[in-house]
Amino acid sequence: MIGLSVAVGRFVEALFWAIARVVGAVAGMALFAAAALVLVVYLARAVLRRRRR
Repeated sequence: MIGLSVAVGRFVEALFWAIARVVGAVAGMALFAAAALVLVVYLARAVLRRRRR
């Protein structure tokens, strides 16, 4: 019975770390996308500002 308890505990721990890894990857991609969007908006405003002059 103790062996089964250890197996269940290891399974739950592995599941937790797998979910944490996926959440971390999604958060990282979201931060990267936000940074890219800010860069594109900044560059677009700079180009438009030069054309008006």
